Amino acid sequence: MILPSGFGLPPLPYLVVLLAAAVGVAGLLSSRRPPVTQGMVAALSPWMAAGGALYALYQVGAIPEAVAPLFGSPAVYVTVGILAGGVYAAVADRPSDEWAPTSAPGILGLAGAAVLLLALVAAALVAQGGGTSVPSAGPGLSLAIIIGSVIAAAAVWAPLQRLREVSATGQVGALVVFGHALDGVSTAVGYDLLGFGEQTPLSKLIIDTAAALPTAEFIGAGWLFVVVKLLLAAVVVELFDEYVREEPVEGYLLLGLITAVGLGPGAHNVVLFAVS
Repeated sequence: MILPSGFGLPPLPYLVVLLAAAVGVAGLLSSRRPPVTQGMVAALSPWMAAGGALYALYQVGAIPEAVAPLFGSPAVYVTVGILAGGVYAAVADRPSDEWAPTSAPGILGLAGAAVLLLALVAAALVAQGGGTSVPSAGPGLSLAIIIGSVIAAAAVWAPLQRLREVSATGQVGALVVFGHALDGVSTAVGYDLLGFGEQTPLSKLIIDTAAALPTAEFIGAGWLFVVVKLLLAAVVVELFDEYVREEPVEGYLLLGLITAVGLGPGAHNVVLFAVS
């Protein structure tokens, strides 16, 4: 089994709506051809985090029943992708080489931040109002995970910049490292401290390997997953630097996808721990 548990398609009517909307947005993006720069791809990061946060709300039953199937896995990432793609297409004619409230990256990033903020407010209301029957770990632990992830990402990104040539990846390269640091640290905390299981088979294999070591009794089993995630992120960023120089559009898009694979699940873990 390769896919994580909980992975499943929504009912047919919702699936048809999602596919139709996705095709429509893809056509719009194709016709508008918005620029693909590191700023634009970096501006997608709040959307990636919002997808993970919304899925966590879906898991604890905090999404209205009428639209809940749109926020399961993997439907939530298509739903958020459609919204982000629509905004991306809408700002195609605006400046894309600067960060400003009215520039393309600024509008795209602020729109994603607004969606993420709404998800976090909903999560806070659930945590405070007892929206689930299971006591939550609380926002304090989630904040500690974010701070630990920033420190871990900085510990990798700083020497990577000094020792390797990764300047072309820029903001997106830094996001790759942070996204996978967040996924690694949150997964380790969830497994070792909160008793959460790991849904993805490959990740579970790494954790089970560490659990079989003599060190598990003293430092837990999640540490190996953190190390693997950080090492892979660093290797990917280094390997992609030349590719980004030669093919910036494809390079930034692929790095954005790699960021999403870490940042989305990491944000999901952080919000889930706070509410369940």
